Amino acid sequence: MSSEESDDGADASQPKLLYTRGYLWRSSRLLRFFHALDQKDLAAPKRGSAKMSRAIGTPKESIGLPPKGVSSWMISRRWVRATQAKQPDLSEALASTQEKEFVELHEQIQTSVNLLDSLESFLSTFQKDLTAVSGQISELQDRSKDIDNRLKSRRKIEKPLSSLITDIIIPPSLATLILDTQVGEPWITAIDEFERHLEIVKARLRVKAARDLGDVVEGLRIVAATKLRVFFLALFEPIRNSVTTNMQVIQTSVLIKYRPLFAFLRRQAAPVAYELQRSYVGAARVYYETGFRRYARSLGYIKVRTTEKFDLIVNELEKSDDVPLDLERLANAQFDGPSITLAYMADDKTYKEHPEALFRSVLLVFMDNATAEYTFVKTFFTIDSTIPALDSQKSLLSPSSLLSPMERQSNAGSDYGGRSRAESASFAGALDSATNAAREEQANVDAIWRQVFDPVLGYVQTFVKTVIEPPPPILPLLTMIRLTEHVVTEIENRACPPGVTFMFGLRLQMWPVFQKLMNDNIEALKKLAEGSTGGYFSRATVITEATVKSICNRYIRFFIAFVILTEKEDETMIFSNLLRMRQEVEKLIQRYTGQTSDAVARATAQSTFYEILLRNLNKGVQSVAHPKSQHELAYWAKLEEEARRKIVSVQQTRTRR
Repeated sequence: MSSEESDDGADASQPKLLYTRGYLWRSSRLLRFFHALDQKDLAAPKRGSAKMSRAIGTPKESIGLPPKGVSSWMISRRWVRATQAKQPDLSEALASTQEKEFVELHEQIQTSVNLLDSLESFLSTFQKDLTAVSGQISELQDRSKDIDNRLKSRRKIEKPLSSLITDIIIPPSLATLILDTQVGEPWITAIDEFERHLEIVKARLRVKAARDLGDVVEGLRIVAATKLRVFFLALFEPIRNSVTTNMQVIQTSVLIKYRPLFAFLRRQAAPVAYELQRSYVGAARVYYETGFRRYARSLGYIKVRTTEKFDLIVNELEKSDDVPLDLERLANAQFDGPSITLAYMADDKTYKEHPEALFRSVLLVFMDNATAEYTFVKTFFTIDSTIPALDSQKSLLSPSSLLSPMERQSNAGSDYGGRSRAESASFAGALDSATNAAREEQANVDAIWRQVFDPVLGYVQTFVKTVIEPPPPILPLLTMIRLTEHVVTEIENRACPPGVTFMFGLRLQMWPVFQKLMNDNIEALKKLAEGSTGGYFSRATVITEATVKSICNRYIRFFIAFVILTEKEDETMIFSNLLRMRQEVEKLIQRYTGQTSDAVARATAQSTFYEILLRNLNKGVQSVAHPKSQHELAYWAKLEEEARRKIVSVQQTRTRR
């Protein structure tokens, strides 16, 4: 590649150098190429003598032309220009040397032209294809926008649609439970879920899937209604067959627990529900009728063992005046009084009880059973007409839940989307409708209760008539009246309107009897005071001191008992009659003492009777604090003081004489 010369003649101590001398026509690119080759060659290890360092020497001065076949890039342009200045024929010499190269170059150019023609044809075809692809891309973009819009619409209805599918599909476990199992506690939650599916399927009948499931759901509804009918009839059977059945336990522990099942029948199988209602009414009616008939009959047996009849106050003179007021009998007017009489006690032939105690037993038993039954009837048979609403965001019961976006926009501007004003305007109508529905439901509950308790009301009414006809003594009668009023208040607190109405009827029956007995007593006292108690064929009653004292004692007994039995001081019916009786007692005292001509003896006798009245009034510790007792004490004390003053005045007058 280059000529090499060594400096062997030099001093041996100097390092050996190998000079390379190239040709002048070589270009810089070629020289760099050779230099890179030399560097690579020097880097390779060699055997033998030690490596010699190389250095670039001066180019050779001979004018040599490049050999044939040398590429143009290997020839230095600077050398060509310098040589042409000296030798003009250099270009021809160089051309001859590069003829083959030019031929090859021509062939390469021809090949390139052919390639360019082929490329031009390809590019023309590619442009046409690119135009077609551009049209397809535009079409695909339009389709992509349409698909994107459809996707957004699908996403909007994805949740409602998913909820619809979830709600209308009956889970296999639920269907298996209804079809293959007997009614029990698992049905309580299952029937609620099934009813929700049933309502949704009914509301979405325009959906094909819901219509396809309609027959299946209807079949499950019929199976559920049939099984529930048999189940409830079996629960009512013990009530019908045995009066010893604990009615309250069955109601509170069994029937109330399965109330959701009956509510399902009321909403989804009304004929079956009404049949069960009639069955329960019949069973409960027989149960209560049998029980109260036996109970009233037992109390009737006990009642005939004790005979107490009303007698006028003036006809009780032969009885002892030392008989104290029986507070235990007055306690029968309260709830926390003596224990009630049980039916089995009638088996004891020696067992006796006062009429007011038997009356109290009947009323308390009636009150407890009537209010308990009314509460059960109201709880069990009062059913909401609709099932609990689903989540408003997921519910598909709304007609617009599955509408397309365009349909929703059209509805938004219609009456359907802007009905808030109509809703506010119809609020009063909705309240009236709810009130009417509540009244109808209340009337239905009252009617069911009356159907159950109609025989019981008859037995209670009959027993009460046996107590007040013939009339009992006044104090037992007032005791029964007060108990009736307390029972009315308690039944009102327990929210049993038909029971309150019935008890009001009993109360209205007893008050006229009480008023008649008081009138009879007052009239008897009036006749006694006027001395006209004797008839055409009887002697007039002779008024003695013992008679007046007995009348005073009986009056005070009446007064104390009336005050104990009266909580209100403005009880007109009670205290107006006592006022009239007091006036007659005072007239009786005046008539008896008026038989004495001596003024001192007359005033002394009056003072004695007034002291008897005051002393007996003070004995009634329970009634002394009552305002009417204070007024009564003040009245008789005033009369007693006037009598004493009269005695002193008459004695002083006689002394002066």
